[in-house]
Amino acid sequence: MSVAPGIDEGPAPHAPARPDIIGEIKDRYSGLRPAEQAVADAVLADVREAVRASNGDIAARAGVSQPTVTRFCRSIGCEGVRDFKLQLAQSLAVGEAFLAQDETEVAPGELPPFWTSVLGEARAAIREVERQVSPDDVLDAARALAAAARIATFGVGGSSAALALEAQVRLFRYGLAVDVCSEPYVARMTAATLKPGDQMLVISATGRTPEVIEAVEIANRYGAGSIAITRPGSPLADVAQIALTAEIGEYPDALTPTASRFAFLAILDVVAAATGYRLGPTARESLRRIKFNMLDTRPADGLEPLGD
Repeated sequence: MSVAPGIDEGPAPHAPARPDIIGEIKDRYSGLRPAEQAVADAVLADVREAVRASNGDIAARAGVSQPTVTRFCRSIGCEGVRDFKLQLAQSLAVGEAFLAQDETEVAPGELPPFWTSVLGEARAAIREVERQVSPDDVLDAARALAAAARIATFGVGGSSAALALEAQVRLFRYGLAVDVCSEPYVARMTAATLKPGDQMLVISATGRTPEVIEAVEIANRYGAGSIAITRPGSPLADVAQIALTAEIGEYPDALTPTASRFAFLAILDVVAAATGYRLGPTARESLRRIKFNMLDTRPADGLEPLGD
């Protein structure tokens, strides 16, 4: 049946979830026959090689017959070897970094392998902030935040949401009115309530998250200011009125922290400090009140951070 022009056909059908064949192998492993478990072990030991290998090669590596490889593929929900290898290649495209074999034993007195990488990446990320971020842009952001009647901070998922909360914690103590959001629909609604004199501060490691970009566009539409801490050359950097950007290389280990988190926290720290200096006595009085009223909950010993 045809649909008349201009009549909405309704939303497109929901796309099925991407198959995760590596997850299926692990979830079904205990229910496989011993020979099929041998195939699973051979595949998981070197997934990239399993994608390239023939049916006979996989069978030889597992020490089983070729029909056993076919039965294994069907036992984990695939139509056959061809379908299995196609799904395996798709899973490998997103999952290879998570399949590495980890060295868990560390000799007494030796540094664990992650020690240098985690701390070294943190140091390198902060150096990149010093090199890439313009102090003039930081001061522009501070002027906008210090003058704002209302500030909304927004980040989606992982470290971006945590940093949006950190931004709220850093700024409200100066006496600024700050809302924080990590839920996309609420962010859209919040952005729609902003007006001239308000500011939206967003954080995104990729600068490509559609919900964050849309929230900034909505805030801009209603005359509010927008500040983004994000990646240079990204769509988010393009739509934000002030973009504080740094390109940070990531260490290829899924178990270590994202290096850009250190960089973006450093950017947030300098923006917050600059905002505090911009507000001057107002910020200091607000912090004094907070510290004074916290004395009832924990006696000061002179060693606590003044700004936290």
